[in-house]
Amino acid sequence: MKGAGYILVHTPDMITHYGTTQTSERIVNPESEYLKNIEANLRPYERVRAYYPNQTYIGNITPLELKEIEGPWQDLECPVDERYGKYGEIMPQDEFYLLIQAVDEFELVFLEKSFVEATKPKLEQDPIITPYVLGRIKEGVESERIDDMVASEDAEGLYMGDKLVGAVKKAHAFDPNLSAHVMVENLVSKASSALALMYAVKNAGIDRDEVEYTIECSEEACGDMNQRGGGNFAKGIAEIAELSRSTGSDVRGFCAAPAHAVLVAAGLVKAGIFKTVAVVAGGSTAKLGMNGKDHVKKGLPILEDVLGGFAVIISENDGVNPELNTDVVGWHSVGTGSAPQNVIASLTTDALDKVGLKVTDVDYYSPEMQNPDITKPAGAGDVPTANLKMIGALAVRRGDIDRKELNAFVEKHGLPGYAPTQGHIPSGVPFMGHARDGILSGEMNRVMIVGKGSLFLGRMTNLFDGVSFLMEPNSGPKEEAAGVSTDEIRRIIAQSLRDFASGLVEAGE
Repeated sequence: MKGAGYILVHTPDMITHYGTTQTSERIVNPESEYLKNIEANLRPYERVRAYYPNQTYIGNITPLELKEIEGPWQDLECPVDERYGKYGEIMPQDEFYLLIQAVDEFELVFLEKSFVEATKPKLEQDPIITPYVLGRIKEGVESERIDDMVASEDAEGLYMGDKLVGAVKKAHAFDPNLSAHVMVENLVSKASSALALMYAVKNAGIDRDEVEYTIECSEEACGDMNQRGGGNFAKGIAEIAELSRSTGSDVRGFCAAPAHAVLVAAGLVKAGIFKTVAVVAGGSTAKLGMNGKDHVKKGLPILEDVLGGFAVIISENDGVNPELNTDVVGWHSVGTGSAPQNVIASLTTDALDKVGLKVTDVDYYSPEMQNPDITKPAGAGDVPTANLKMIGALAVRRGDIDRKELNAFVEKHGLPGYAPTQGHIPSGVPFMGHARDGILSGEMNRVMIVGKGSLFLGRMTNLFDGVSFLMEPNSGPKEEAAGVSTDEIRRIIAQSLRDFASGLVEAGE
């Protein structure tokens, strides 16, 4: 693993207009008190930026440092209050609207002229935004044109508070898969993915042309009425990130998709098909404010107010960066069943058994890194801690630890959840950047990334899902057998074939 990019985008006004909880409430109960009070329960950008979990996500605070800060964190102010972090940034909503237009290829996104004039100079200061991206932003149109589009042309609005500053048109007269609402979802995912990917390439210290394959693994699926989830997000995102030599495709697996995608990337590289592969996913507008009603009911602000994005770069062994140990891979098979103990065992202990490792031989486990500030008020509890307790219970059953050591095991090997509830985003991968740093510094030896998901959401099966893999220190560059390189072996084989053919000719055969 050569590098990572992690980004957040603060989108308070998209909560109201695109979060499924809110759009559903508008249909079912349009006069609800919740809808009337949403604006009063939104956090300003400054509070979002100074939020401990968000600073952890972009790399200014380590999860181990966050672990020492007793939660809940929503009432605390992080001493690190920076837009930019080691891995990425927290982008404000107004600049992100310009990025949405920049990734639009079919003139579906229109922005108000004065809004563009006021916002573009701000986006130009972002060090990751390239001249190519800036050049794709149009001058803008008059506000009356935006108003008319939303009022009469089946367009969805982009808002800054009460002010309509942009519109996204539908891409087809009657295809529901190309409606304005779906186009917003897809363009948002594409824009946030591209932002994360640009950071990952930069942080990996590689040239853009080194990336040969891009895998996108969000929970969106673009297509039309003839192929609703046909894709391809990946290649379109690679285009925006200027990865001119990359091809790519999409991997789908609900919440577990990022872990699946990393394994696919590792397999492609290990097989020698591609030397460098990028894995990327952007944010989901549908999950904005997903637990907002529970938060407001308990006197909290709506904490699901950011989109998440991540990207990692997987490459050939360079003798330095952490390796993904493909001998230690866990997976939830069809026959595993849905019992929580069986699910966790299939993803952790079954994988460790393959190489004779104990549960305690792994320094840290990263399963479903959901932020407990968000999940506990909604009744879902502290998800990462619950997972670690289950892993600890398996360790007790196996004899790796004594029963009285269970709490100590959770404390030593667990991590606090800090990722936004964006479905696929929390699923193990948020820790990969921090794990890489910890392994390179010698503070960590083994880290297990665990992706889990539920497949019943598509009404095709009741199965659960998940895969896991191990990150370890680099074992050094692999030497070719007997000092003979792969290229030399190919030359020897080719010469042998030529000599054999020549012998047949001389023999008259």
